[in-house]
Amino acid sequence: MTTFLLVRHGAHDWLGRGIAGRLGDVSLNAQGWTQAEDLVHRLEGRELHALYSSPQPRARQTIAPLAGRRRLKVEVAPAFDEIDFGDWTGREFGQLQGDPLWQHWNERRGSARPPKGEAFAEVQQRAVHGVEDLRRRHPGRTVLVASHGDVIKAIVATVLGMSLDLLERFDIAPASVSVLEAGDGWLQLKLLNCVA
Repeated sequence: MTTFLLVRHGAHDWLGRGIAGRLGDVSLNAQGWTQAEDLVHRLEGRELHALYSSPQPRARQTIAPLAGRRRLKVEVAPAFDEIDFGDWTGREFGQLQGDPLWQHWNERRGSARPPKGEAFAEVQQRAVHGVEDLRRRHPGRTVLVASHGDVIKAIVATVLGMSLDLLERFDIAPASVSVLEAGDGWLQLKLLNCVA
């Protein structure tokens, strides 16, 4: 069995304003850096064997203080990258209101694809394959993965056998920790969206 700590990146200036997606220059803001430091204390005493991160700077920055404290290397794992939002990357939410594709994205995530972007079903597939790959690489270990809200939601939906169309029924807050355990052919959710 492998234990996974799925950590959403901390706060940044695009949060609640628009789609940062894979914009390369999105870093944590002051609140996000505070959340990153708090994560070190929140996980104190919790054994960690490996740290992985989305390629996005905000995810790597979120676990940088933890990596420094634990003297662990952060390995970049593209399976946990942010969604490729295509033409929506860098757009503010107000600009997307009234767009039928945006409405479809929010109501039918299981079949939705941003224009010139990545289908959400593809996001789910790559993220779950990433979990399985790390489970095989780290049997009996505890692995932390820093990723993004919707990517973590896709993994949780898989664990719960939940339709991707229902993802707005739960939240993955900035700097939250969700915990799952994985064995050969099974996944179990142990904790969801913990911010305390």
